Amino acid sequence: MLGRFERGASGEAVVEYGDGTMRVVKPGSFVRCAVTGEAIQLDALRYWSAARQEAYASPEAVMVRLKQTGRP
Repeated sequence: MLGRFERGASGEAVVEYGDGTMRVVKPGSFVRCAVTGEAIQLDALRYWSAARQEAYASPEAVMVRLKQTGRP
């Protein structure tokens, strides 16, 4: 859920990803998928890695990253 200040922001956000949570460091309306480069609206962001600090557009993108690195 976005706070009052993040809702009106435009451009790419900077986000810190935690286990089941995320913190917006620099307001924006989207982040980029680490695999596809696709813009992901913050309200639609569901997949990320806290260990890698990366966002993913879909479960398929997560699987591609796991295959690339060979570990979770």
